[in-house]
Amino acid sequence: MKRRDFLAGAALGLAAGPFIRIRPRARRYRTALIGSGWWGMNILRVALSSGTVDVVGLCDVDAGQLEKAALEVEQLSGKAPTIFAHYEELLARTNCEIAIVATPDHWHALPTIAALEAGAHVYLEKPISHTVDEGKAMLHRTRQSTRVVQVGTHRRVSPHNISARAFLKSGQVGDIGMVRAFVHYGGGAGQPTPSGPIPDGLDWDRWCGPAPLRPYNRSIHPRGFRQYLEFANGQLGDWGIHWLDQILWFMEEEPFPHAISSTGGRHIRRDGSDAPDTQVATFAFEKYTATWEHRQYAANNAEKSNIGCYFYGTRGTLHLGWLDGWTFYPSDNKTPIEHEDPQLDQPDSQNIRALWEDFIRAIESGTRPACDIEHGYRATNMCLLAMIALKTGRTLHWDSQAETIAGDVEAATMMRRPYRTPWVYPEV
Repeated sequence: MKRRDFLAGAALGLAAGPFIRIRPRARRYRTALIGSGWWGMNILRVALSSGTVDVVGLCDVDAGQLEKAALEVEQLSGKAPTIFAHYEELLARTNCEIAIVATPDHWHALPTIAALEAGAHVYLEKPISHTVDEGKAMLHRTRQSTRVVQVGTHRRVSPHNISARAFLKSGQVGDIGMVRAFVHYGGGAGQPTPSGPIPDGLDWDRWCGPAPLRPYNRSIHPRGFRQYLEFANGQLGDWGIHWLDQILWFMEEEPFPHAISSTGGRHIRRDGSDAPDTQVATFAFEKYTATWEHRQYAANNAEKSNIGCYFYGTRGTLHLGWLDGWTFYPSDNKTPIEHEDPQLDQPDSQNIRALWEDFIRAIESGTRPACDIEHGYRATNMCLLAMIALKTGRTLHWDSQAETIAGDVEAATMMRRPYRTPWVYPEV
């Protein structure tokens, strides 16, 4: 297949597919945002610009953050949204049709399930859950509700990711035996941040919620929670889910690996957080092996790419990147290198717009979205199981039928954790 023919076909597929640009319409969905921080507002700004929503409520336990968000929504829409400290009250009073859940990871499960029970569709930020069994319950409740849950793995709708997948599926990379996913960012040891007084307007007890209650620390909130394992799962649970999801999407024949192992630790960082600054995980599938690696130090000019996936095939290697698009390096040196630049939206170089449009399409057509919660569940599980493998120091064997870790009782108990009273762990 010639490159011009391939790209023409890919473009035609995009134009005919679900990722076309929508225009503002008379039908607007009553929409609420749960978690009004940096990324939640990124999503809501896109939703507002699409002309498909009326914002009826905002919820956050940080009053300062909430008031700032409410003022911006009023300026953008001309309407002042009602603000809430608790999502339960928001869902009870707003009768929202769409709930955007953009809280820290440990607060994903309960608001999502509550929104589904209230009859709302959900746009859920990734990863879908903090523990494996939360994700099971969320997937089960979604299927019971018949509502749409779109997960924020927006690379599934990114133009260069779509065309890279089409390129791989065309056979030009050959048979894939290994995929390597990685994120390498610089940094140093750092310094611990001392705990301090809770800022005015922040309900810290509620922020911690079902997780253990620990002293307030500004390195956790705002925006630092991902490096604390009580609230998230480190770099693997943050960046890793994007690239592991891409592996599952590109390879698609096998929804779960059958064996997972991981090594790593905190070799460099001394900043008071507890997520690994170095980690390598291996996922064994029947037809290929996938690996994940990250480090949070030693930025350098020696490595060509610091983020993405390499698909190693019998005809060459495909690098799927982020800011650098995708590049195919043929095994035959006489064959020219293929490349496509990315098409990303700002701020923060993302593709939320296309993902929101697909979300609305799925709601209106009654079909599943591009980033359905089942896709999010599978990619999240890969991250969570690798974290359990790291903590136990053992290879885990995943039973896809029973949806559990086989033959390792201790590891299986780590698929969930106790919730702090009065919150109750969600069950299937």
